[in-house]
Amino acid sequence: MIQHNALNYFNYFILILLNIPFLFISCNSITNHQKKEYPDNKIYVFCGAASKPPMEEIVDLFKKKKEIDIEITYGGSGFVLSQMQLTEKGDIYMPGSSDFMEKAKKSGLVLPETEKKIVYLIPEINVQKGNPKKIKSLKDLTRPNIRIAIGQPENVCVGTYAVEIIENTFTPSEKKQFKKNIINYTESCEKTANVLSLKLVDAVMAWDIFQYWDTTHIERIKLNKHEIVRVGYVPVAISKFTQNKQLAQQFIDFLISKESKNIFKKYHYLTNIEEVYNYTDINGNSIGKKTIGGIYQLPAKWVFQSNEK
Repeated sequence: MIQHNALNYFNYFILILLNIPFLFISCNSITNHQKKEYPDNKIYVFCGAASKPPMEEIVDLFKKKKEIDIEITYGGSGFVLSQMQLTEKGDIYMPGSSDFMEKAKKSGLVLPETEKKIVYLIPEINVQKGNPKKIKSLKDLTRPNIRIAIGQPENVCVGTYAVEIIENTFTPSEKKQFKKNIINYTESCEKTANVLSLKLVDAVMAWDIFQYWDTTHIERIKLNKHEIVRVGYVPVAISKFTQNKQLAQQFIDFLISKESKNIFKKYHYLTNIEEVYNYTDINGNSIGKKTIGGIYQLPAKWVFQSNEK
């Protein structure tokens, strides 16, 4: 019993470490440049962690091709948007969903005419490899003693989509049990996948590509087509704070090139709308209430939910 309790305490300690706020740490490299001009051969990118694995490869390739430097900050889409606004620096904003790009446009933080769609993301459930808790469906997440993590809904794209699905699918009593099962609100897509890889939770509300980030520890459970309210996409745009618009535009052009698309495909991202149709019953821009992209108005009861936990 003592050994079991010690293991539980260790697990929760790891959860806390995973969620230590990184705002000031990741801002340091940007704020160090606040009082001097950008070098002509360098751009700064604020990027949602939903794109991190392929973006690391794409950034390295672009740097070699152009012989430039790119400084990229990854994190929850809302968190990195706040960093960009706080520091008044950055050439490119690339969140994990249209929700946060719409917020950036509304706040005048990006140049709307430069926006491009990069890849599409499908919401689903991820579980531990082998699915030890036998989770087969969305409703199973309301069973007692199922440990769940979701991204912080107000700052993490996959968390926003999780709330939208739950609010549109569950009854009031099911919502109550689902919330009771949430033991962690993570600060980025990367951390959402990590808590599952570390077996600190039984399931996460995820994007379809999370399984491929860690095939050794993560297994996917597809949602029923009628449960998918909205399909996400990763947008990109030039920041209003840019001091190197030409180079920023070149990087966006590279992101939408065939070469970059092939890198995204290697990591199992969906790069064209036809692939989306195969995963959902969405055919065209929308069917009924189902849409591709757009913005979801988060219910007030979900805002700062992580602080209440």
